Amino acid sequence: MDLLDYPNRENWQKRRDWLDTELENAQTGFSYLVSDHSIALFIDMEIAFCSGAWISVVIMSVSVIDAHLRETEAMDNKIGTAKLLSEYYEGEDIDWLRQLRNKYVHHNLDKPIFEINDWYSNQEQLELEATKAILMTIKAIFQSPGT
Repeated sequence: MDLLDYPNRENWQKRRDWLDTELENAQTGFSYLVSDHSIALFIDMEIAFCSGAWISVVIMSVSVIDAHLRETEAMDNKIGTAKLLSEYYEGEDIDWLRQLRNKYVHHNLDKPIFEINDWYSNQEQLELEATKAILMTIKAIFQSPGT
């Protein structure tokens, strides 16, 4: 696989179909209060997921969840992300997601988390993490039905 090859059409469609199913299953027939900003970011995250841009999905997931919770749950632009996520995300592992995102975004020279060869050799692990991240994002968007 070349780093800059076009995404495989079959893989793209399989991921797109899976996303559509997950989004349908997350909706329970009620109305939802959603943030336009977070949905715009989510659409870009979907494109990254279908393309296999796993690290981008993880990084964007925290931004999507943050934007959504900030606008629909907390109604607060000043609250820190860690506090926002711990107080308003209804689920497990949110700290895992935030810490993983931070490891990708805030490079630690003493303990690098990721190198170019990891992109090639750890595709399965990266995909698992991105899949978990997108599922957590979907859960956040649809965590408050009936609003």
